[in-house]
Amino acid sequence: MKSLQKLNKFLWKYKWRLLLGFIFTITANFVQVFSVTYIREAINAIESLLANYESGSITSIDVLKQGLMYASLAFLGFKILGGLLTVGTRQMIIVTSRLIEFDLKNKIYKHYQYLSLSFYKKNKTGDLMNRITEDVALVRMYLGPGIMYPVDLLSRVLIIGYFMSRVDWDLTLYTLLPLPVLSILIYNVANKINQRSKKVQQQQSAISSSVQDTFAGIRVIKSFNTEEYVKTNYETEAQDYKTKALHLSQIQAAFGPLMVIVVGISNLIILYLGGLKYISGDLDIGAIAEFFLYLNMLIWPFTSLGWITTVVQRAEASMTRINEFLNYKSEIIDTPNNVIDLKGDIEFENISYVYDNTGIKALDGISFKINKGETLAILGKTGSGKSTIALLVARLLEPTSGKIFFDGHDMHEISVDSIRKEIGYVPQEAFLFSDTLKNNILFGSDETDIEVAKHFAKKAVVHDNIEGFKEKYDTVVGERGVTLSGGQKQRVSIARALVNNPNILIFDDSLSAVDTETEEKILNNLAGDLESNTSIIITHRVSSAKNANQIIFLDNGKIVERGTHEELLSMKGFYYELYNKQVSDS
Repeated sequence: MKSLQKLNKFLWKYKWRLLLGFIFTITANFVQVFSVTYIREAINAIESLLANYESGSITSIDVLKQGLMYASLAFLGFKILGGLLTVGTRQMIIVTSRLIEFDLKNKIYKHYQYLSLSFYKKNKTGDLMNRITEDVALVRMYLGPGIMYPVDLLSRVLIIGYFMSRVDWDLTLYTLLPLPVLSILIYNVANKINQRSKKVQQQQSAISSSVQDTFAGIRVIKSFNTEEYVKTNYETEAQDYKTKALHLSQIQAAFGPLMVIVVGISNLIILYLGGLKYISGDLDIGAIAEFFLYLNMLIWPFTSLGWITTVVQRAEASMTRINEFLNYKSEIIDTPNNVIDLKGDIEFENISYVYDNTGIKALDGISFKINKGETLAILGKTGSGKSTIALLVARLLEPTSGKIFFDGHDMHEISVDSIRKEIGYVPQEAFLFSDTLKNNILFGSDETDIEVAKHFAKKAVVHDNIEGFKEKYDTVVGERGVTLSGGQKQRVSIARALVNNPNILIFDDSLSAVDTETEEKILNNLAGDLESNTSIIITHRVSSAKNANQIIFLDNGKIVERGTHEELLSMKGFYYELYNKQVSDS
């Protein structure tokens, strides 16, 4: 249970609720057990009265009726009190488990957002979702029933053992003797449950990832007519899950018969030894009935022990998976107290970057400097490292080697928030949330005025498109902006990047899906922003780069050409070839 130790701080947070729940549990068990003594007295009273009645010494049973009524009311009263205390137990312990579930999900979600992009390149979305839903749900079962029932069992065994020993110590010993044997059997079975639980959870994540990929890429699946292929793959994964789940269920099913055997043996011991003691006059009939009732009160706690063992083992397997991510440290180390108002000077000093998941060296010793108000254009073939530069500037990735400076400060000396709040970033793949166009444009800002959204939509030359929609700016774009064209999504993303008036603008091939006429309009609208802010334009088009203060051309992660538009044309190298090709194509 080492993995579950991570939950101790949550348990400590709600220690008083749990302590009160434990007190309710112990008190409820004491009341329930104590009530059985009235049954013993009632049975003994009936036996005594019947014996005296047969001998003729008693001619009225009014005394018996009065005694039985008193015993019944007392027994009923204690049962009601025990029930109320049990409700209190659940209100304390089960509700606490829900509160911890809430805290744990928030902790995991916060940690997910803290991790860098390299983490998400290594892990599937479906697996991430499964760990924050299915795995947390299994952990909650340990925090609720997994804690409540063992306390209930332990306290009930101790209380019942005490009351039993008061009646007859030998019979108590023989009655409880099979229980340690049961514990050993449970321990052995629990190990197998743990191993099979981990396999079930891993396969559950695999299924979740498969389903997520299928729904996310449903248009590709349909366009390639591969529904049957995807269905076959899913059935294979589901069949594997069914096999592993059945193996787990088979071992879990051993607990039921195990309990029946142990309880049956204990009942036989009470019947045999109790009968001998009754015949010899060492034990009265009420005490034997009391022992049977006590043993029946132990049936459910010991029966639940098998289920609880399963719950704990599955929770341990799930918490192990959760801890794998919680223990994962982001490569980006923040210094939240170092808040600096950035102007926009950026310098790369011998920067290299290698992607962990592929081992590809995206950048190799890159150096350049951009002053505030200047524009840097970056061109190069696909895979030359252009987008990696954008991610490094936004501190979404950590360079493998080299240093990055903002306004002369090493980026590690500046809080991540100080850097990102001054950056307006338009990623290569435009991503829109399943929300209204207005909310997508104003995302990340404190603005709520639709006029602000319209202003920046006009700058991005998407206002007229939005006005043509039936719901205009209240149009819900669907998941990932599926209802919009590629060019519309890119322009909405540009509008979103401009809303906060950042000092640094990064356009990562963000005009690739628009025609040259629309591109020219957008660049003209952004001319003022590009002159007053530091801008990085990553593009494949010379038309987007020609007016930049500095242009660098990348090849295999290295800068092979650097200069202005005219300077690069005069070199007659990579940039010159690209320029002539695009001019001839147009």
